Amino acid sequence: MTTTFETQRAALADVVAIPVTPFTEDGAVDTATYRALLRRLLDGGVTTLTPNGNTGEFYALSPEERKLVTETTVEEAGDRASILVGIGHDVPTAVASARHARELGVGMVMVHQPVHPYVSQGGWVDYHRAIAEAVPELGVVPYIRNARLSGARLAELADACPNVIGVKYSVPDAAHFAAFARDAGLERFVWVAGLAEPYAPSYFSAGATGFTSGLVNVAPAVSRNMLQALRSGDYPAAMKVWEQIRRFEELRAANGSANNVTVVKEGLATLGLCRRDVRPPSKPLPESERAEVAAIVAGWSA
Repeated sequence: MTTTFETQRAALADVVAIPVTPFTEDGAVDTATYRALLRRLLDGGVTTLTPNGNTGEFYALSPEERKLVTETTVEEAGDRASILVGIGHDVPTAVASARHARELGVGMVMVHQPVHPYVSQGGWVDYHRAIAEAVPELGVVPYIRNARLSGARLAELADACPNVIGVKYSVPDAAHFAAFARDAGLERFVWVAGLAEPYAPSYFSAGATGFTSGLVNVAPAVSRNMLQALRSGDYPAAMKVWEQIRRFEELRAANGSANNVTVVKEGLATLGLCRRDVRPPSKPLPESERAEVAAIVAGWSA
């Protein structure tokens, strides 16, 4: 096990919050509101932030906007949180984003799954190796959504790049995760349940020690309660939280997760914290479905 990234590894074994990117009425990134949302997360006990994650609409942001989001996050968080910057696209773009994060003093990057219709396992290794070797000082966290990828390939990557320290694992199959993690090296990496609270209990039982969250934008205390229960091994308590958030997460997951970000922003809009606007190919919820989100969010604060 590597001992050179202890701070980064500890930060991954937590609620890894994926902040939304709010927009102004004219469609620009709303930095003032973004700062307020970050402060709310920090005040709510969140200590790991992933700007430019999927809940932050990474793929709908321009390169300049992604840089702005990263810079704003670093400025607002200061020393209150560890930052795991989402990067991706082609290798030169990903490397430039990683180096930008390094220049800002960030210690980790998360590499979004390669966007390409033809991904070979060897090519997956080459893609991540090119990025990791360009920033050896940074902890690198692959975001894995490919069920065909073998654990042996991840081990191969880490053999070449010891700065690959953790994994955001997002294949919706707990048994597959358990096998993959053991094939790759259970103790070698920090395993983050990348499908958030709904999968956190089952993935923790198989070796995960952290989980990502978009829901945390709306209800930081709810996510923290689940983490506390899982850390203590109190699975009945964790499942009580699971029951609390089940419907909210079902709405996010429906129709191939079409409304993943939309439902989170609707929850924030219900609380008066940001506009509900999302960018295509996402779309705001219709009026007929907004009331259900409002009722769920009201129940969390009741």
